[in-house]
Amino acid sequence: MTLYNKALFFLTISLTIAGLTSCSIPKVTARQADVSLPASFHSANDSSSVTTDVQSLDWKAFFDDPLLAGLIDSALVNNQEVNILLQKLSRSRNEVSTRKGEYLPSVGVGFGAEIEKIGRYTRNGAVEESLDIDEGKHIPEFLGNLQPELFASWEIDIWKKLHNAEKVAAMEYLAGLEGKNFLISNLVAEIAGNYYELVSLDNQLLNLRQNLELQQNAFETVKLLQQAGRSNALAVKRFEAEIEKNRGEVFTLAQKIVEVENEINFLAGRMPQAVARNSEGFVEREPPVIGYGLPSDLLRNRPDIRRAELEMQASALDVKVARANFLPSFGIRAGLGFQAFNLKYLVRAPESALLSLAGDITAPLINRRAITAEYQNANARQIEAAYEYERTILQGYLEVVTQLSAVDNLASEFQQRERQVAAMDESIEIANLLFQSAHADYLEVLLTQREALESRQELIETRKEQMNVMVTLYRALGGGWS
Repeated sequence: MTLYNKALFFLTISLTIAGLTSCSIPKVTARQADVSLPASFHSANDSSSVTTDVQSLDWKAFFDDPLLAGLIDSALVNNQEVNILLQKLSRSRNEVSTRKGEYLPSVGVGFGAEIEKIGRYTRNGAVEESLDIDEGKHIPEFLGNLQPELFASWEIDIWKKLHNAEKVAAMEYLAGLEGKNFLISNLVAEIAGNYYELVSLDNQLLNLRQNLELQQNAFETVKLLQQAGRSNALAVKRFEAEIEKNRGEVFTLAQKIVEVENEINFLAGRMPQAVARNSEGFVEREPPVIGYGLPSDLLRNRPDIRRAELEMQASALDVKVARANFLPSFGIRAGLGFQAFNLKYLVRAPESALLSLAGDITAPLINRRAITAEYQNANARQIEAAYEYERTILQGYLEVVTQLSAVDNLASEFQQRERQVAAMDESIEIANLLFQSAHADYLEVLLTQREALESRQELIETRKEQMNVMVTLYRALGGGWS
């Protein structure tokens, strides 16, 4: 049989086995993700609907407070979670190189050396005994074996199994990069949210202390009126109790400040320390404004959506890899080297030369439950990834709509609370004058001061919520990671 006929015979056998195995591959159903989104955000006003690439709006441009920017910079460098993820990405990048090396030929070099004593009653010893060998030419008592060799192997990737596995690893690495971007986006938003929480606590503490001064003045007035016989001890004690209650609230706010500072320190990856911040004029500070673009922009701007898309694409390739396990695999093995029992004969050709070339084909025929189960699992993971992609898109869209609604509602609420604070400030003056002229009792003064304090605290809280909503909207639109 000629070499051509041998090759043709080998190819025919291979294709026959491939046909027998492929015809019995179980059928699975893939799922295509629905990525349709509305043309606009329902709660958005047409006047502010501006197509903006939020990803290009760097957080340094969005957060114009230099102290906040410094905290974010520190967190991006020192945050342990970010650094842990970077190491995971490094391992994922190495996995891509590993997968790529699997479909390339493997070439190695080796050198073997051994020594063996031939027993008389072994096969080699019996052969020597039966031969008429001259003295000095018999097989040495200790027989050596030296073998340097260059060897190679290569699995021929006919079904693209190994190439697809390398693409899966590459997509998983890219998905990991998007996961890192998503983590950074959340970290930036979390630092900013805690920063505004800290600033609002500073303003609440300042407001409480200013209110305590007013209450202390009213307390002194009540004591003077008591001495003049125009008030009683009950009024004095009620004013004193109110002051002590608010003094206790000072320590409560001080503890909250420490807790928020330490949360920021943890995110920044540093030991407990005071956090520098700009707390002056917080209530008068206007929230930042950004254009929110179109819903379709979320597909390219949000890292979590892009990560889910890459994971879905990787899972589809995983199905192809699992399907290829049913098909025959083809391999080639070759070796080239020398072998001799003595070093002086080692490199003599052709007497000591070795040459080998072999090809093999393997295919599963019986008891394929394991690869069938893995194939079905890969299909299930593909469907799961498609649903996960749809869920992430829906979640991103709803987050933006919710925050856009909050922007409008909180703006109206802040205006209402401003009017309330102005009215309460005037009512304090009126209540004090009426009390001093005996036209109002001490309870009216106490309640007025308490309500004025609460209304101003609520105004500060509303401004903080406005700032946090803009931070959350910025993150929801896909900003903060670039």
